Amino acid sequence: MLFKKQGFPEESELVLCTVTSVQFHSVFVDIDEYGRSGMIHISEVSPGRIRNIRDFVKEGKKVVCKVLRINREKGYIDLSLRRVNESEKRRKIDDVKKEQNAEKIVEIAAGKIGIKTEQLYGEISEKVMKNYSSLHEFFEDASKDEKLLESLGIDKNHLKIIGETIKQRIKPVEVEIIGKLKITTFAPDGIGIIKESLKNAEEAAKGEISINYLGSGLYRFMVRAPDYKKAEKLMKNATESAISYVTKQAGAAEFSRESA
Repeated sequence: MLFKKQGFPEESELVLCTVTSVQFHSVFVDIDEYGRSGMIHISEVSPGRIRNIRDFVKEGKKVVCKVLRINREKGYIDLSLRRVNESEKRRKIDDVKKEQNAEKIVEIAAGKIGIKTEQLYGEISEKVMKNYSSLHEFFEDASKDEKLLESLGIDKNHLKIIGETIKQRIKPVEVEIIGKLKITTFAPDGIGIIKESLKNAEEAAKGEISINYLGSGLYRFMVRAPDYKKAEKLMKNATESAISYVTKQAGAAEFSRESA
């Protein structure tokens, strides 16, 4: 990784480490994100009795550890491997992969611009890290709002190349919510009423909704949006608009959400 955090990690922080030495009662590692060394006592490698520590760790292996204690004066960092559960491990590895992708974006953009990766990375990270915890987090926001890139204050031609590379490497994350609308009407123009109610739903959701007929007066509503707040609002507007119209025409309509 190009970016190295300054100072020491915090206690209980999850860190990605590379095993450098395996001893009889301890394991020594490099903490990748901080450029510092740490130690895992054998009691913190795995629960239960350990007959051979090399059954769990080997030199060169990447491991996710939890910071237990820090002695800033001596520079000692005690770590635990056994106190990291699978969920925490996956989340940390996912964060690291995202940051590696961000660095790849910088590498590709630097190649197109014709400058060194480290130079472009330094220009970008110096400003980004003041407001963001990671470069990937900034790139995710920039993929949705191009004006964010302008805040970097670098050459406009460079910004264009960076923006294009971000779009190639980071796809906008979307959430999806689904539900079913049951419409009942005995009016002579029942089909017309249903069509108009569904049209109202689409307009209320600004066209960002998919409606499919399932049979027996049942319709499937699906909304995709960048976040749940927007998705919920779109679904609420669509269903309320459809139900309101059907009700005014002496019909009945009921909406139910599908579980994720």
